Amino acid sequence: MNADGTGFRRLTTEDNIQHFYPSLSPDGQSVLYAAFREANVYEIYKLDLNDSTVDRLTNKLGIATSPEFSPDGQRIVFTRNNPRTDQYQILLMDQNGDHLINIPQTLGWDTTWSPDGKRILFASDRDGLIQLFTVNLNGRQLFRVTNLPAIRGRSDWSPDGQFIVTYSGAAWNREVYIMNADGSNVRQLTPSGGNSQGPSFSPDGKWVTFTAYFDHHGDENGCEVYIIRTDGTDLRRLTDNDYCDYQPRWGP
Repeated sequence: MNADGTGFRRLTTEDNIQHFYPSLSPDGQSVLYAAFREANVYEIYKLDLNDSTVDRLTNKLGIATSPEFSPDGQRIVFTRNNPRTDQYQILLMDQNGDHLINIPQTLGWDTTWSPDGKRILFASDRDGLIQLFTVNLNGRQLFRVTNLPAIRGRSDWSPDGQFIVTYSGAAWNREVYIMNADGSNVRQLTPSGGNSQGPSFSPDGKWVTFTAYFDHHGDENGCEVYIIRTDGTDLRRLTDNDYCDYQPRWGP
């Protein structure tokens, strides 16, 4: 849909298969997403917005989720969960699925790129509680970003590289937080009481989109997509459906 909520249209058509973790390409011409294939197997797919063709990019790696194009559109980062060990690896591949590698000695999920394409932001419980970390593509210079209770994962990096948004809190009491990219100056961005989660920056860095339940709190199917300015003002709802709208990701 458009950034003001208009132009809402459906992209995937298989009603009996889960499709989630959508992410637009930097040129706005395609969408990455994860979809169920069979028990303990989710694949990464790329959908062309011009002709609706779909290419499968992975092949029975396990539970592959949270794909995202690099800022130059040439590579993809995603998470692979091994259901036998319940470990989450961070993997990289070319935009067509070739040259698959993992980031060495780095376990985590809900990955996103830094704007310069040199680092990956991800969630991990490596220190006990789930927190956000960044790491180079070669697995070096691991840095812990956050010190928040009950972080869930899905986060984003502002286009200018200065800020990070994430969400934290107990079930039905989650809030979106914004902070400097080094984890300093943390503040709650969303109004309390919306169970807000899954944030993403606008391309100009002035807005954040997220999922919340302000209008249907307590209803599992009541989540809608909202936007808010990065100073916490001008909250707007974009969707109004009888099912849960979640995991919004802003595109160009």
